[in-house]
Amino acid sequence: MENMVNIYLFGKQYSVPDNLTIMRAMEYAGYQLVRGCGCRNGFCGACATIYRIKGDRELKTCLACQTKVENDMYVATLPFFPLVKQVYDMEKIKPTEQIMMQLYPEIYACVGCNACTKSCTQSLNVMQYIAYAQRGEFDKCAEESFDCVMCGVCSSRCPAGISHPQVAMLARRLNGKYLAPKTQHLEDRIKEIKDGTFTELIESLMQKPIEEIKELYNNREIEK
Repeated sequence: MENMVNIYLFGKQYSVPDNLTIMRAMEYAGYQLVRGCGCRNGFCGACATIYRIKGDRELKTCLACQTKVENDMYVATLPFFPLVKQVYDMEKIKPTEQIMMQLYPEIYACVGCNACTKSCTQSLNVMQYIAYAQRGEFDKCAEESFDCVMCGVCSSRCPAGISHPQVAMLARRLNGKYLAPKTQHLEDRIKEIKDGTFTELIESLMQKPIEEIKELYNNREIEK
């Protein structure tokens, strides 16, 4: 017999197996998920969720696809967080401190409350990478924010209205284009792909059953 727990989805009580994620529990309860379900593996950030456990006043945040249900969990999923996304041309901007002032000036209004870090679904030090962005240390900002999945929960808790994921994305782009050392073998491989070197191989792989592709992947020769 499965162990069952009581959860509340949008105010309505359901009894679900305790080994399910929030997302699977919603489907078990009969909800058809047509948005906010993305990759289902914690990579896309589409399933941002807030919840509270009965008797606990703290409001918690998570990704529904990777968080297991708990007894007396009150759940509310969110369709999206409205991040400010500035438009820029990577060929025209440069990795200077002024570029952040120009595109995301709100980062300099940070009050150091650390609410962004506390709410991060990936346990990133969000306030720290914003501090790096403020100082123009885009390589450090890129490294600190590398695992961000753009869910936007951090921005929802920010009193300064900072769009942390978009700031981090800009830093990673600046780092990749201007600051990180060039990788010649990667550039050579991209050229080979564009020249059609692997077209026949790719088309052959596309015809194979998924289990055979997994087997090839698991037994591939890993480049050192």
